[in-house]
Amino acid sequence: MAKLVFGMNQSLDGYVDHQEMHTGPVLFRHWIEQVRGLTGSVYGRRMYETMRYWDEDHPEWDAERREFAAAWRRQPKWVVSRSLKSVGPNATLVENDLEAAMRELRAQHTGEIAVSGPDLARSLTDLGLIDEYRLYLHPFVLGRGTPFFAGPRPPLRFVASDLLGEDVIRLTYVPA
Repeated sequence: MAKLVFGMNQSLDGYVDHQEMHTGPVLFRHWIEQVRGLTGSVYGRRMYETMRYWDEDHPEWDAERREFAAAWRRQPKWVVSRSLKSVGPNATLVENDLEAAMRELRAQHTGEIAVSGPDLARSLTDLGLIDEYRLYLHPFVLGRGTPFFAGPRPPLRFVASDLLGEDVIRLTYVPA
């Protein structure tokens, strides 16, 4: 059975903002390997639309960005949305019964499936379907934005911490 994992970069005060999060070379390498090892990813609409950036090559990309894009394009994606009518390559639209779709996804696959987007993670947390939370803490305070936990914080149990690069700490928790 696959494991649903919600992990994102966040500020010390708990916000996620991809415009403000600057990923250094060590952390970017970590994300390449992370994506490469995934069984797939489940996206909410907004996060999926943000990540579609990686669907097409850009001339200014370096080798690492091309490597990330290749890994991202290869993996299956499931996009949860009531407003989208279609999705891009290697993606499946999930329009109805989120709980049933995610339970079926977990049962049909092995490995890790990333959950991408705080609002989607909230819905899956409310359904008791997130198996692991990974908080990538960056050493700054945003003071605004989208919170990592879009709803009430679930009871969690700490399982690990890792230093990634010089200043990012990954904290790993499971539901208590």
